[in-house]
Amino acid sequence: MPSFDIVSKVDAQTLDNAINNAKKEILNRFDFNGSKSTVELDKKTNVITIVTEDDMRLKAIEGSIISRMMKQNLDPKSMDFGKENIASGNMIRKEITIKEGLDKEAAKKVVAKIKASGLKVQPSIMDDQVRVTAKKIDDLQAVITLCRGEDFDQPLQFINMRN
Repeated sequence: MPSFDIVSKVDAQTLDNAINNAKKEILNRFDFNGSKSTVELDKKTNVITIVTEDDMRLKAIEGSIISRMMKQNLDPKSMDFGKENIASGNMIRKEITIKEGLDKEAAKKVVAKIKASGLKVQPSIMDDQVRVTAKKIDDLQAVITLCRGEDFDQPLQFINMRN
């Protein structure tokens, strides 16, 4: 039976490129001249750490990261903005977590939407992905179109299309 998987993943190399481009942009901007701002990506935990002096610069760095991610075709919905913490001295630290995999709530929303559509498919939740099987590939393509039209607060990718 034909099937495919619905996942939510971020390409690590593309994310690294986007962060490096944002770092270069921040270094060259006039309003960051003489600033002690840093942006670091922990590749193991997928956490972006921003340390800067004030709230205005923090918002500018976030905007730069988002714009660079969009230029690299990464969806900014995959970022989970944490709270700002006060670091040593007058510095502000913010950690942005990159969401990997579909969490249980998002997977349940996807499955409920597919079942409510009335298409002859069988969605099932498998760990951090949703597998959809059907007798006809046309039904699977209709599910992909349906999921692309909805907003599940996470970017979705459709992989492993099998006959």
